[in-house]
Amino acid sequence: MSITDPQFLYMILVLPSLFGLTLVGDGLNKLAHEETGGIVSMIFGVIFIVVVIFAYLFFSNYLTKTI
Repeated sequence: MSITDPQFLYMILVLPSLFGLTLVGDGLNKLAHEETGGIVSMIFGVIFIVVVIFAYLFFSNYLTKTI
């Protein structure tokens, strides 16, 4: 599997990033309506997006070195 394959980008980058953005959006919605737990949802969303970016960079560097 190459890092330029659409399947790699879809599995590693797009779907998990959409999930993280959903968590951030839910947190913003909760904060706008002054509900509790909005900041927690935003924090988990940002952490999830950072982990996705780290995984993409790790796998892209790892795959280019092994090929």
